[in-house]
Amino acid sequence: MAFVTRQFMRSVSSSSTASASAKKIIVKHVTVIGGGLMGAGIAQVAAATGHTVVLVDQTEDILAKSKKGIEESLRKVAKKKFAENPKAGDEFVEKTLSSITTSTDAASVVHSADLVVEAIVENLKVKNELFKRLDKFAAEHTIFASNTSSLQITSIANATTRQDRFAGLHFFNPVPVMKLVEVIKTPMTSQKTFESLVDFSKALGKHPVSCKDTPGFIVNRLLVPYLMEAIRLYERVSDGDASKEDIDTAMKLGAGYPMGPFELLDYVGLDTTKFIVDGWHEMDAENPLHQPSPCLNKLVAENKFGKKTGEGFYKYK
Repeated sequence: MAFVTRQFMRSVSSSSTASASAKKIIVKHVTVIGGGLMGAGIAQVAAATGHTVVLVDQTEDILAKSKKGIEESLRKVAKKKFAENPKAGDEFVEKTLSSITTSTDAASVVHSADLVVEAIVENLKVKNELFKRLDKFAAEHTIFASNTSSLQITSIANATTRQDRFAGLHFFNPVPVMKLVEVIKTPMTSQKTFESLVDFSKALGKHPVSCKDTPGFIVNRLLVPYLMEAIRLYERVSDGDASKEDIDTAMKLGAGYPMGPFELLDYVGLDTTKFIVDGWHEMDAENPLHQPSPCLNKLVAENKFGKKTGEGFYKYK
């Protein structure tokens, strides 16, 4: 009888352990790598929804600029959200900012993270080196996620030993405003990891959609070819197709889009669009949707990236 009891207790204990290991991770502590527009935006919305956040970048100057941008963004949010109660708005801003700390050493802070979100330069080698290093310091339960908009998640995950705890978490700019998050599941991503990231996205007040690890996921897979076709229309203007101004007006008034394709290209960044198209062309050179654009290449070569440099298809100075 004692033997049967011991066996039963072992069985219960084993079942409990299996059940615990299958439970979703409740993300409370987030490390965001990259203090640019996207990283700062992710840090802001995470802190504003009750998460503790460590924002990481290479220098204190970058991080100071990031924190300043976050504070300015939060004050805009507070002005609208607490229009009738400015004091509550100030408290909201201060509380959110107090939930964000900064560091220039990612390896020293990831040990306490439930989730590490990377939002750095779109370079596979750089991302792989980062995650390979962090993999050694992060806790076993920690989920890794990349905010890449164009690189294959699987190729990044393969730099680590936690492919089952690795996925894509693609936010949209500006992060505090845009509601969508693409949650990208690779063939190795566990269901537990996927569901944990879906829950995290919802906790941020976002609307997550599920994507497979295919080029461009959902939005960019549809959006980038549309933007490139607009450029080709413009490139054929000598044959009487359309001017960039007319193309923008037509898509705003005819399709109900808030921005025309050239306005959007300048907003996104011509360098970013070129990077995506070049990557897709390398993977599938015969696809007509992925063909390079002489006009786009020329503007990028001249460092005319759009709004961020003061000139792209339009001038902003």
